[in-house]
Amino acid sequence: MHYFIGDLGHLFVIASFVTSLISAFAYWKANSVGTEIKAQWLANARIAFYVHTAAVIGVIASLFTIIYQHYFEYHYAYSHSSLHLPGEYMVSCFWEGQEGSFLLWIFWQAIIGLFLIRTQRNWEAPVMVVFGLVQAFLASMILGVVIPFVNIKLGSSPFILLRDAIEDPIFSLQPDFIPKDGSGLNPLLQNYWMVIHPPTLFLGFALTLVPFAFCLAGLWQKKYSQWIKPALPWALVAGAVLGLGILMGGYWAYETLNFGGYWNWDPVENAVYVPWLVLIASIHTMIIYKNSETALKSSIILNIAVFVLILYSTFLTRSGILGDASVHSFTDLGLSGQLLIYLLFFTIAAIGLAAFRWREIPSSDKEAAIYSKEFWIFLGATTLCLMGFQVLLPTSIPVYNSLIEAFGGESNLAPPADQIGFYSKFQLWFGVLVAFISGTGQFFWWKRMEKEKLKAEILPPVLISLIVFALIIAISKVYQPSYVILTLAGVYLIVSNIKVLVSVIKVNAALSGGALAHIGIGMMLLGVMFSSGYSKVVSLNNTGMLISKDLPTEFNRDNLLLFINEPRSMGGYEITYLGERVEPRNVKGYVSKNDIDLTLDPFKVVALRDIEFKGKKILSAQDTFEINPENTFYEIELKKGDHVEALLFPRVQINPAMGGFIASPDIKKNLERDLYTHVSLPMNREEEPEWSETEEVTIRINQQFFINDYVAMLESVNRIYEIDGFNLDAEDVAVKARIKISGERDVYYAEPIFLIKDKTQVGRITDEVNDLGVRIALLNIHPETNEFSLALNTRQKDWVIIKAMEKPFINVLWLGTGVLMIGFSMAMVRRFKEFKKQSR
Repeated sequence: MHYFIGDLGHLFVIASFVTSLISAFAYWKANSVGTEIKAQWLANARIAFYVHTAAVIGVIASLFTIIYQHYFEYHYAYSHSSLHLPGEYMVSCFWEGQEGSFLLWIFWQAIIGLFLIRTQRNWEAPVMVVFGLVQAFLASMILGVVIPFVNIKLGSSPFILLRDAIEDPIFSLQPDFIPKDGSGLNPLLQNYWMVIHPPTLFLGFALTLVPFAFCLAGLWQKKYSQWIKPALPWALVAGAVLGLGILMGGYWAYETLNFGGYWNWDPVENAVYVPWLVLIASIHTMIIYKNSETALKSSIILNIAVFVLILYSTFLTRSGILGDASVHSFTDLGLSGQLLIYLLFFTIAAIGLAAFRWREIPSSDKEAAIYSKEFWIFLGATTLCLMGFQVLLPTSIPVYNSLIEAFGGESNLAPPADQIGFYSKFQLWFGVLVAFISGTGQFFWWKRMEKEKLKAEILPPVLISLIVFALIIAISKVYQPSYVILTLAGVYLIVSNIKVLVSVIKVNAALSGGALAHIGIGMMLLGVMFSSGYSKVVSLNNTGMLISKDLPTEFNRDNLLLFINEPRSMGGYEITYLGERVEPRNVKGYVSKNDIDLTLDPFKVVALRDIEFKGKKILSAQDTFEINPENTFYEIELKKGDHVEALLFPRVQINPAMGGFIASPDIKKNLERDLYTHVSLPMNREEEPEWSETEEVTIRINQQFFINDYVAMLESVNRIYEIDGFNLDAEDVAVKARIKISGERDVYYAEPIFLIKDKTQVGRITDEVNDLGVRIALLNIHPETNEFSLALNTRQKDWVIIKAMEKPFINVLWLGTGVLMIGFSMAMVRRFKEFKKQSR
């Protein structure tokens, strides 16, 4: 039992909690006392925060040691890691659980706090008070201590022992019992995106604290407008990083899940999307104030709203309140009350401070003119907020139900059954509004522009947009009214911002970040419209026969039943299912299940022959290699004429944590469209197949016969001295027949065994060739005639049911995300340079 590392980690957690409170108190004193002792309080506060950061790093090091060293006596290591987990995914175990993800959040905020201490000396004390308090609340989530006398548990510790976390009789009998292996990381999360997506997302969460802290510091210090300058660059960083995290999650879903898209409007997805929309709105109102000294109060409201929504999303996803409404939410660890206090504390404190100072906050009596840039930006920000509000209300239905039930009422409200259809029909029109507003607003100068000059500016982009729009409609045959308008909006946003980009580059290329970001948004709108609105099922069942009368009509219509090695036509391709495959862990390629032999370790198999993949040898006969046994890949060949266009390997994963089997797509990526293919229904290997009646044949060596319409030949019959690693006694006799069967594409071998045990007991071990649906037994040996009797059974050949969709112009979406990030980056760099210059 490795008690020391757990005790050390728990000590670091307590230290991080205590030092965050000390730091917050010392910074508060530094902000409140006179100049003569302020420096001493600041020094104490900094030391406390440095110790806090060191303690956080200590917690991380302790927990990672427990995970990496496989100390399965700890509940966290047992629940999230295993001996067979590949090293590159070991780090993902760290944040799979609630405690680890809280710790990741704490870590990022500690690092950001160090940056602020070093760079924001004028704002350090009030800003770091907020940081210290937030860190204390987050650290309390992983304390795992019970407050004496009141018997209230504070937080859930990642260092709790397995015997203290679960009830099992074995711990009564053997308190120091340690499992030999852990449960392992959810196989669905063993993906490279899950190594980088959560850290990016939590960095985005952490960064939203910075503008919130500056906003509260400004209200506290009565510096009602000065906080905008230091907060704006950080808000841009937060918008970029949080947006990147959301996009990473979307791409992971596109590559890994099988709902046919990249955004499913799941409550957990929505809980991150809404704060990001409001964050983008706040960035724009802050830009308005920086340039025209209006919208200050709006900026304060929105900056508070962003952080409150981040806390609300944390409550939604971690309190267990979503229940079965989301597949992504965490289970409740008893933190729901603590999370609610966290949410209410900062919500009430921020709103209370803003309300207390509200009358003192300067505001402009002059209304923004319609022909001014600030009017259009404010209109766009308002639209973004309404866009988020429309998503937030239905997502919060489980919260409304819980509130009503808490007060003794009863609520039958339910989230939308068709989430994608419900949210998309509203968000589409909000997207159209944002595009038209953003495209038009770029042509206005700050304050006011004359109508005549506006016409000269806006007319050329409008005409070009209409021409490009007409070409797209004609070529792509976009006829649905809502998609027509969305196409026009996306084209207009791109064209108008290209004009602005060209004009800005002539003056100062550093100012082009905003135009690039808007171009990226326009491209994303077009990419979403084409890839989702005109996604087309190409795996149509055109045989005129139902796959199964027990399956829904839509399933029978949109899915293709493929028997192994039997070509079918699909979407201009000749498609053939070639069989089940496994993926070696440390070798690039796939191996047929017919070419491997299982071992006692389910994660290790042995190659039965030299293995080639795409003409290259990847394994030699008798090589032992590791696989992920829960994954089965289905090799699908796509041909046009005699040319193989692609080999696809969609995956089926046995995943009890996700309710059974999970199908992941494989994607043939082309410049103008993706072919997105996934398994809809695999064969159930657990079910006993329906075999034909036994047919007996008597043959000699090298004599051909037929089985299931395939030509077969008995090549040899040889005595063997062990079976599956077990030695036979001297009196025992076992012979193995080797039967060659010529399939459509490959040669297969069946090796049934005939056994005489203790001179009296006769046994027969059949051999099955799954691909061909045949089973052969060596029934008898006739030495007097040199003949052998075989028992032949046949069944339906191996099959798989697949669904394939074309996603037109989806690369426009991915390219748009790249352009958006470049624009964000340029805007960030520019604003930081401006602030640094003004701070001198």
